[in-house]
Amino acid sequence: MLRVGVLVSGGGTNLQAILDAEKSGMIRNAKVVYVLSNNASAYALTRAASAGIANECISPSSFETREDFHRALLAAIEREQLDLIVLAGYLVKLPDEMIQRYRGRIMNIHPSLIPSFCGKGAYGLKVHEQALRRGVKVTGATVHLVDEGLDEGPILLQKAVEVKPDDTPETLQRRVMEEAEWVLLPRAIEDFARAAAEREDKA
Repeated sequence: MLRVGVLVSGGGTNLQAILDAEKSGMIRNAKVVYVLSNNASAYALTRAASAGIANECISPSSFETREDFHRALLAAIEREQLDLIVLAGYLVKLPDEMIQRYRGRIMNIHPSLIPSFCGKGAYGLKVHEQALRRGVKVTGATVHLVDEGLDEGPILLQKAVEVKPDDTPETLQRRVMEEAEWVLLPRAIEDFARAAAEREDKA
């Protein structure tokens, strides 16, 4: 059973989708054992506590330097002995040292069809505002592995979502979450865990 850590900055709807997938049996080979946020008021921490999952806030604002924050973040991740790290709306750039140490074991969910509407400044509602301004007829979500670039790592899964003529950023955001993000992220975790189990069986 893979030990999964979820990093999140806000409400944690994607975290909830993962936990629901565990309960339903869709995720069989992995389990969320740790949730970390940079935001002490993030509802994701409440979701984790309610599910009996170890959780904590490690915020850059609590440290004198970014380097101190990076050391604390990496120490927490190492302490939990995680097999997979999932960024589920985590709005802090990971230090290169962490990416290098966990290369191939960090995945991120992004609310667009990468390479559209991604990179610096493209997060949350801003992604959907960009999509509507551009006039695209289809958007969606992407799960990808994390590398040193911003939303540039290898793509694992994508799912398209229709943009409707009367959409607002809020309605589009909700549809992308319901039809794509909450579907893709649990599937990507289970695919990753199953592949890891198969490699272990062959070893």
